[in-house]
Amino acid sequence: MKEGIYKAVANPPKILWGPFLPVLLNLSVQFPLMFMIVGTFDVNPIIFMASVFAGHIAITLIGFREPHVSNMLQAFGQSYKPTNNLYPSKGTKFAP
Repeated sequence: MKEGIYKAVANPPKILWGPFLPVLLNLSVQFPLMFMIVGTFDVNPIIFMASVFAGHIAITLIGFREPHVSNMLQAFGQSYKPTNNLYPSKGTKFAP
């Protein structure tokens, strides 16, 4: 039985050829840093544009290798929950 491949699964969302979530994280970290450092130390913002571009290129290369890295990050964030130990002890125990 032949089933169709859904577009959302086959082609995850991208921003300028990079995976959606890592690109947004990159921009949301680098732009505020750029504005704070440019405003504080009066530095040329072209330096930061080069770092934003280099970071985007790195994320794009990772995205070509693993196109679903956004979904992997979201799944990790939802599944990585520390357990509560019933009895005080060292380390993480899988007690309910």
